[in-house]
Amino acid sequence: QVQLQESGGGLVQAGGSLRLSCAASGRTFSRYAMGWFRQAPGNEREFVAAISWSGGSTYYPISVKGRFTISRDNAKNTVYLQMNSLKPEDTAVYYCAGRDTSYSGRYYMRREEYDNWGQGTQVTVSS
Repeated sequence: QVQLQESGGGLVQAGGSLRLSCAASGRTFSRYAMGWFRQAPGNEREFVAAISWSGGSTYYPISVKGRFTISRDNAKNTVYLQMNSLKPEDTAVYYCAGRDTSYSGRYYMRREEYDNWGQGTQVTVSS
């Protein structure tokens, strides 16, 4: 198990950028596939990005592909979400999530597949 803590959220104008960070505790972070999800008021938590343990595989839904980039630094126990060309509809609480894959190359897109979650960080995009 790892504990996850997001940071980097805030208020930004449409078209702007933010970089979210998710710091993980524990020595096994490098075995974990990681993901980012978001939840807007009244909506279900939705998938935003995923990355394999090595960073060699990533996946995005069409809604953010080309605008968001997930990356990780296993030496720093941190995963990042670079968000560019932000839109008001990107406004949500953003959560990072992790799952121990024992160094398999898998990544996951469904929230049910993750068993470690952070507390979330608010991102607000003004028009």
